[in-house]
Amino acid sequence: MGKEFTEADIPEEAVGFVYEMMSIIDGKLVRYIGKKNFYADVKVKLGKKAMPTDKRLKTYKRVRKTTYLNYYSSNETLKQAHKDKIQIKREILMICYSPTELTYQEAKLLFCRDVLDDPMYLNSNILGRFYKTK
Repeated sequence: MGKEFTEADIPEEAVGFVYEMMSIIDGKLVRYIGKKNFYADVKVKLGKKAMPTDKRLKTYKRVRKTTYLNYYSSNETLKQAHKDKIQIKREILMICYSPTELTYQEAKLLFCRDVLDDPMYLNSNILGRFYKTK
């Protein structure tokens, strides 16, 4: 897609997206492919006025929170690069409409691009089962 996303750009039924991040770190081009959900349901504790008097009832409510806007990967190298103000290009490769599709499309891209054998990619594993050889 090649552009920064805003909430208005998200299709209503979409669950998440597969992304690629690129940066130049220590003079080398590095890439990272991953997946991210658009939203997360988080528990928020109720205030005193909204708190139920019956102790068996829930003392929290679920709120949908946007999680992708300031996300810079789970990779430690990219997180540190972001903290150090190194420019990182973020690109959404595809939007997915179910959690299963999201996982499948990420794994498919990781295998197709051979990220475990290519030193340009920072990905160290695929699905937590296949790892980069040392």
